[in-house]
Amino acid sequence: MTTAQFNCQYCTASLLGKKYVLKDDNAYCVSCYDRIFSNYCEECKEPIESDSKDLCYKGLHWHEGCFNCAKCNHSLVEKPFAAKDERLLCSECYSNECSSKCFHCKKTIMPGSRKMEFKGNYWHETCFVCEICRQPIGTKPLISKESGNYCVPCFEKEFAHYCSFCKKVITSGGITFRDQPWHKECFLCSGCRKELCEEEFMSRDDYPFCLDCYNHLYAKKCAACLKPITGLRGAKFICFQDRQWHSECFNCEKCSVSLVGEGFLTQNKEIFCRTCGSGVDTDI
Repeated sequence: MTTAQFNCQYCTASLLGKKYVLKDDNAYCVSCYDRIFSNYCEECKEPIESDSKDLCYKGLHWHEGCFNCAKCNHSLVEKPFAAKDERLLCSECYSNECSSKCFHCKKTIMPGSRKMEFKGNYWHETCFVCEICRQPIGTKPLISKESGNYCVPCFEKEFAHYCSFCKKVITSGGITFRDQPWHKECFLCSGCRKELCEEEFMSRDDYPFCLDCYNHLYAKKCAACLKPITGLRGAKFICFQDRQWHSECFNCEKCSVSLVGEGFLTQNKEIFCRTCGSGVDTDI
């Protein structure tokens, strides 16, 4: 290109002695360049002219003076920032508005720092520690109580009970029988080995039995109905000499009136009310 031909690529005006801008090996006067190629500022919506600094982030552009925090309006030029809902925020505003607060120290967990999450709460990694040994728990197994979180060794040493059957630690749940702790899955019928944690049961010589096994092995039989007498749920029964009756079965053999709390007479293995017994030879 000769001096005589040194003109603006767009308006053809001579560029001799004037400011110009080169783009793709073509020269443009400043006015044409700004009109054709300038980006528009996201903040003020004005063109970013060639004599202004154009700051770009994810395809968007700002004047240097417009590149500010959307909340505190402090400049973000050459400072760390983060984007939230298409807004640019300085680190401090982003932390206050968007970052989690540590459940232990209540301070902000800064973006980029490691945080621990448990039961919907967040901790700094250095704050998520065992309540006893104060060592960071990290991703190791833990046991939580109302008083705090515990590593397994400290929990076992401080709180855990040991199952009377398997002698292993009971970490949750469990039941108590004869003042001794048991895993639910270890509390079995001493006869048939059925789990008893959701069942009614009886005990004999400090051993638990399901009702079927207890009735089969130990329960007395009602002299009237011959069914087992268990005494469960406060059920009452009557004993006389070497015989037992359910209270609802202790009736006169002749008229079937209840004899509970009443005087009665016997003949051989039969019992009678006083009226019916007066006509038979009785023992008492």
